[in-house]
Order: sequence, then structure tokens, then C-alpha cells
Amino acid sequence: MAAGAPTRILLADDHALVRRGLRLILDGERDLEVVAEASDGAEAVELAAIGGIDLAIMDIAMPRMTGIQAARELQHRAPDVRILMLSMYDNEQYFFEALSAGASGYVLKSVADRDLIEAVRATMRGESYLYPGAVTALIRDWIGRGRAHPPERLLTPREEQVVKLIAEGHSGREIAEQLVISAKTVERHRANILQKLGLRDRLELTRFAIRTGLVEP
Repeated sequence: MAAGAPTRILLADDHALVRRGLRLILDGERDLEVVAEASDGAEAVELAAIGGIDLAIMDIAMPRMTGIQAARELQHRAPDVRILMLSMYDNEQYFFEALSAGASGYVLKSVADRDLIEAVRATMRGESYLYPGAVTALIRDWIGRGRAHPPERLLTPREEQVVKLIAEGHSGREIAEQLVISAKTVERHRANILQKLGLRDRLELTRFAIRTGLVEP
């Protein structure tokens, strides 16, 4: 895509009336141009694979090949083409499948006249566009995954204590006294911590402690 050139768009929807309405919205913008139309997912893939397309806007529910199937195929045949999914369904499963298939955004047809232009421009900037309900679903899914599979702690509670004390400037002997362990045990903890975190010295450990909130900067 040449600098300053309009974004070349492929519209894929099995309803000609819907395509006509979307085209009116898009062609009304100077930086956007609909250059191709498809009535199903398979046709969309063939047209995009020829070249000359920057963005494919596809309906999820289409004959022969759905928008999600077409998105997966485009990832292989035309990986430079960005994808925006359209749907009449406010459905979490469709939303997550669309993202998994490579779509950069998900726009509801019911509000396409309001959201489509913003979604297209966000996609072409390399950003994701999600309608408010999708954002809520994404947050809910992330929280659910975190509860089901809590992230593993890199360090044990004891190792975190050692890191905190090192970052606060305590010597090995002082740490041993505070934790009621031997100086050799402190040194062993320190070596294990450096190996686990891939760090080299006290300075890097201190930076790690600040980043993770173990100590204040």
C-alpha cells in the first residue's frame, strides 16, 4: 500500500443489499476505496489472493465458506491482507473464533453505520477494534482463564523475601540474620534466583524487585 493511497477494501457478504449499504459508507471516505466484492467466503479468498487488497471486511455467516473459514485461509494465502469481521450476532463464541482466525476486529452490523469507519482505520493502524460488549467478554474470559489456570510464580515466597532484602541493600549476613538461616543458604537462594530470572547481579535484581512491586523505587 503506497503512502497516501486509499485503503483498498474487499467486501464479502452474501446479501447484495448489505454490500451496497456498506459500500456507500466506505466509499464516502476519501482514504477508503472498495475495489472488490464477494458473495461468499471462497470467492473472497480467491479475490484477495490475486492481490491489490489491503483489507477484507467479511460477514461471518456466508455460504460455501464462512467468514471465519475464509479468514483462516487468508492467513496462509494472503497474510498481508488485514481482516475485519462483520456479524449480526452479538455472540461471544463467534467473537473469539474470529480473533483466533486472524481478524483484527469484530463489528456488529446493527451499528456498522456508526462503528465501521473507526474499525477500518483502527485495523489499518495495526490496532484491534472491539465493540463494547466484546471488550466485556474478553475481560470476563481473561479473568476466567486466570482463575482456572493461575500463572505460575517464578519465585518461591522465601526467594521473594531474599530478593526484597537484597534490593533494599542488605548484605548476605544481614539477610541470614533476619530470615534466621545460614549465610550459605542465602547465597544458594541468590544463585537460584539469578538462574531462574536470567539475571546477572544485584543491580538487575533490584530492577526486577522494583518492576514487580517488591520494593518501591
